[in-house]
Amino acid sequence: MINAKQALPLLALLLGSQLQAAELPGQGVSVQPIQSTIAEESFQTVLVSKLLARLGYEVKPAKDVDYNVGYATVANGEGTFLTFNWDPLHAEKYEKAGGDAKFYRQGDYVSGAAQGYLIDKKTAEAYQINNIAQLKDPSLAKLFDADGDGVADLAGCNPGWGCEAVVNHQIEAYGLVKTVHHNQGNYAAIIADTIARYKAGKPILYYTWTPYWVSGELVPGKDVVWLEVPFSALPGERAKIDTKLPNGKNYGFQMNVMHIVANKAWAAANPAAAKLFAIMRLSSNDISAQNMRMKQGENSPADIDRHAEGWLQAHAKQVDAWLAEARQAAG
Repeated sequence: MINAKQALPLLALLLGSQLQAAELPGQGVSVQPIQSTIAEESFQTVLVSKLLARLGYEVKPAKDVDYNVGYATVANGEGTFLTFNWDPLHAEKYEKAGGDAKFYRQGDYVSGAAQGYLIDKKTAEAYQINNIAQLKDPSLAKLFDADGDGVADLAGCNPGWGCEAVVNHQIEAYGLVKTVHHNQGNYAAIIADTIARYKAGKPILYYTWTPYWVSGELVPGKDVVWLEVPFSALPGERAKIDTKLPNGKNYGFQMNVMHIVANKAWAAANPAAAKLFAIMRLSSNDISAQNMRMKQGENSPADIDRHAEGWLQAHAKQVDAWLAEARQAAG
């Protein structure tokens, strides 16, 4: 028979283990983050990984894969979550990999992500260019000729990202096939060349998105201007979608949100993590600011880790509230 003196340590041990379980609902569960090959998207993943670790999950180093492989990897359970679900840009990738039957997707991690075409402000004002369809005019298109072939060079989108399908479709839809060439390849290298041309005082034409560091280097309204499109023209299943914004402007792309997407079965078995995925929020301005630090040389994994720690400290009250809500969801 256990006497009172023996019972007290056992009770303390039991209460301690219960408290630890409440504080660390993910203890003993491994997590495999999936990261895109775009280094500037690492910050989003690192933030989620760090909060999962605070919930007790054993978070492995992220695996870098291209978008299509990333969706497939999470769908089949070899990966746990990804943070690069651009919606609606990646709608077809998401559905092709299994859609809602395979994925858990709740909440908007990042809102207000824009995309479109821009030119330098000086050329826009000198030639009154405000719509990309104006580049059907060979004399205007030639202003943006970077390689001497007589047609405009558009610094464009990497194959496989999703945006390239929209750009290629719109070049055809707007009658620009003969006057505009879509330069694809390594975006970082192409946009670096574009910025160098701008600094040399030459006209530039490029595609970009937000959040990203480019709009901190070439500031819309100050250095460059967004170009409108003559009408909405999206490929595939989005063909009938109107991209016109509430203010009447039409830049050819839908505003996107970025979701955290997890393997559905894993999320069901891990309600604390699922709740965290649903309630985390990150400002697009914060991503752009972090991306600019990377552009300025702070781009190693250790740098990105430090940026994430700084963000978590700066938002400690909000972070603690998220973690508390996640723990409560675990029961």
